[in-house]
Amino acid sequence: MNAKQLSVADFLNEAGRLPVIDVRSPGEYAHAHIPHAINIPLFDNDERAKVGTKYKQAGKDSAVLLGLELVGPKLAGFVKQVRKLNPAGTEVLVHCWRGGMRSGSFAWLLNTAGIRARTLEGGYKAYRNDVLTAFAQPRQLMILGGKTGSGKTDILKELARQGEQVIDLEAIARHKGSSYGAIGQLPQVSSEHFENELFDVWRTLDPSRRIWLEDESRTIGTCFIPYPLWLQMQAAPAVIVEVPKSERIARLVREYSGNSIDPAALIEATRRIQKRLGGKATQDAIDAIHKQDYATVADIVLTYYDKSYLTGISLKKPADLYTFDASTDNPSLSATQLLQKRFERN
Repeated sequence: MNAKQLSVADFLNEAGRLPVIDVRSPGEYAHAHIPHAINIPLFDNDERAKVGTKYKQAGKDSAVLLGLELVGPKLAGFVKQVRKLNPAGTEVLVHCWRGGMRSGSFAWLLNTAGIRARTLEGGYKAYRNDVLTAFAQPRQLMILGGKTGSGKTDILKELARQGEQVIDLEAIARHKGSSYGAIGQLPQVSSEHFENELFDVWRTLDPSRRIWLEDESRTIGTCFIPYPLWLQMQAAPAVIVEVPKSERIARLVREYSGNSIDPAALIEATRRIQKRLGGKATQDAIDAIHKQDYATVADIVLTYYDKSYLTGISLKKPADLYTFDASTDNPSLSATQLLQKRFERN
């Protein structure tokens, strides 16, 4: 019994209600996967390598035979694992890399055991093609910019609460963008998985409505913004949040001080930008960290980041730039006031 294959769009729509089983190896899954998919590998990493070697040395038939020998003892365990995933129902989705033998065999097993399994046509590879082409589709983007410490992320969250479409790139990347951006965050995922999680949000948004994003460099930590999206962001109008430096320093002190912050991490992050800060400024900042004088650290570091930001924003067309005073340090009020403004391109 051949399992029915679904297009990427239909597969993802069904994934909203059904478990998705990724039968690729643990290594493939760990690198990147469809968000919310569960890994039940047909072969572990070593087994996959052995089958691949056998295929190259002895051909397909020998590789299939080896695969059967490796998988045979696991069959009952696979069925038990899948039944635990969806105890209230008897339906799941399955995919592998190309939508070929691995997912087809796994789905055949489940269908034989009374569990309806459908597979992804073209597999994960087809899904990735859809991910990469999606970001070239034109969208009405609005960029929220401003110097480091301006509270842009908090304003974006309030815009989302007030009904606006928002993509929080830094939350998806698990990084706040600067040399200090990994502090207090979960470990970053690969750029490929960052794209997958970004697509998971992107595909749910209404193309007829605007989408707010924070102004970012092409890289957020080790993650790259997909180039087609980056081009759209560069061409989009931007609202520049203006906040006094004293308030930005206060916000950064609140964010990067306290018992949960490791001073060694702050020192390491400061040393990473030593060439840009200069030797004396770097040492002054490190001395201030040792003294827990985080306001001085922020003041020194902002000198560099402010210059860097102004250089980047100077590349925007003046007609596409709007300023907004957010010095009240009230993200909810700022979001409300922002939505009352009209932003029309000349």
